[in-house]
Amino acid sequence: MADRAALTSSPISPAQAAEFIRGRRTVDQFTAEVPDEAIIREAIEVARWAPNHHLTQPWRFYLIGPESRAAIIDLNTRLVAARKGDEVAAAKRERWQQMPGWLAVTCEHNDDPVVAREDYAACACALQNLALYLHSAGLGSKWISGEVTRSPDLLPMLGIDAAREYCVGLLWYGYPRRRPRSQRSDLDSIVSRCP
Repeated sequence: MADRAALTSSPISPAQAAEFIRGRRTVDQFTAEVPDEAIIREAIEVARWAPNHHLTQPWRFYLIGPESRAAIIDLNTRLVAARKGDEVAAAKRERWQQMPGWLAVTCEHNDDPVVAREDYAACACALQNLALYLHSAGLGSKWISGEVTRSPDLLPMLGIDAAREYCVGLLWYGYPRRRPRSQRSDLDSIVSRCP
């Protein structure tokens, strides 16, 4: 039997891991430079090692090219215009056009509600793995889960069978212009001890 030290060895200390995880922030301002696709593919490789009950591996990743990106921006602009008016929609369009890298993440449908819930959680874990890998490579990312991701028009325009998959989110990525600061609730406000 392997000794405990060999099973629990890590290339980084717990303090280093904590500092690294706390350092990842959602980034929404990027330079214009589009990262090399090899970095994104490696991030997806790491993402797929997320925990997933019964090894369902429910996630699918779609690299968004210029035509699909333009179609998503058009769809989002229409949705925002319908809710908030043309001026807000035009500002949103301009902002979205500045995002250098785009990825769609989907989850396979499952008729069993317990498995479906576990699969969504697995996809969220995969997105966190992906975001942490991008952070380690000097990139930033933002997970988008707004109205456009729930639109019945989104997946068909990307060539994805909506009967088999649903959109968990879009991910913007790129080289950050700045890394925002963030606050979290006090630990004692979210931790309770059960008898």
